[in-house]
Amino acid sequence: MTAPDKWLCALPVYNEVNFVDEVLDNVANYAANILVVDDGSNDGTDARLAQRTDVTVVRHPENRGYGAALTTAFEYAIDNGYDVVVTIDCDGQHQPVRIPDFVAAASQADIVSGSRYLAMSEDDDAPPEERMLINRKITQQLNRRLGLKLTDAFCGFKAYRVDALRKLRITDPGYAMPLQLWVEAALADLSVVELAVPRIYLDLSRSFGGSLDHAETRLAYYNRVLEDAITSACREGRKLPRRRELCPDA
Repeated sequence: MTAPDKWLCALPVYNEVNFVDEVLDNVANYAANILVVDDGSNDGTDARLAQRTDVTVVRHPENRGYGAALTTAFEYAIDNGYDVVVTIDCDGQHQPVRIPDFVAAASQADIVSGSRYLAMSEDDDAPPEERMLINRKITQQLNRRLGLKLTDAFCGFKAYRVDALRKLRITDPGYAMPLQLWVEAALADLSVVELAVPRIYLDLSRSFGGSLDHAETRLAYYNRVLEDAITSACREGRKLPRRRELCPDA
């Protein structure tokens, strides 16, 4: 694979009025092409975005979910002929200075996934315990069932080769979309590498939305999305590469 000639940095945004300008100012230091998918913000974020001339904004008229915002970013990258799309969250937890590292790594892999647990630093923030435990449980499941070697299933800092995105069938609109993405990536035999990123938590009170703020409910939701993705693939007769079994009766 050669280094990407044309790449995009995309940010899914929902009600980030306190962070959006500072994050975009920093992103603009490292990316020439920036897309913001405003997922129906109603806290003034849309007004802030309307004042900027250095980003392209696609707005969902109403909140559709994190997965839906990423899907819109993927479709934009495909439709506009980009080679690579880097996704970064807009809550200040990801460092834009690392964007070039993700772009460079995408010359060697279909998906470059940030990991907050690949390497430890004394400067890392302590993760909220329930989030860390849920991440660990889901990551272990993905590795066991799909033959992956992940250390962090949920980090939103990623780079994707756009040709690889064309092979994925992503339909989940919510926070569990990464689980469907990992199932699809395994089925498509995409190459994956992780890059270590620091653990930064600026707002421990951030909400996942309604009942998903309850840890057990959120874990059950993640498990259900994972099971649904695997069951759907089995029903369609899709198989993992290298004869690895995905379906219980395979």
